[in-house]
Amino acid sequence: MARMHTDRRGSSGSDHPTADEPPEWSDVDADEIEERVVELAEQGHDPSQIGMKLRDEGVKGTPVPDVKLATGKKVKEILEENDAESDLPEDLRNLLERSVRLYEHVEENPQDHQNKRALQNTESKVRRLANYYRGDEIDEDFKYTYERAKELL
Repeated sequence: MARMHTDRRGSSGSDHPTADEPPEWSDVDADEIEERVVELAEQGHDPSQIGMKLRDEGVKGTPVPDVKLATGKKVKEILEENDAESDLPEDLRNLLERSVRLYEHVEENPQDHQNKRALQNTESKVRRLANYYRGDEIDEDFKYTYERAKELL
């Protein structure tokens, strides 16, 4: 994917190996995986963090390489079924956190022009993503401001 705010080309991502069923060494029950997903969500982890924790730590010591292969559902679907999903989409939340950090940094360091530009680019991405999610995932009248972002986080 190309970079959004530069003329450089992006780097291509890696592909997952094609698999139709979970590996034999990972024989964790689907219900146990779903319980662990909900438990991790209640601890405040995002869906991508939950996937990494299940891959690394697993359920009862047995790693889960792919939640969808093991349960037939994605992590986000499991969270929606158990009413454990967050109020903001994960990508929007990450961008809001970044914009709040950059805003506070620029307030303390007004001569830091590089981070002023980074703040402008991040705010632009937040507005673009908010337009995408407006009405479905976030309120129809959502407008990005620093105060609103700070309040949401």
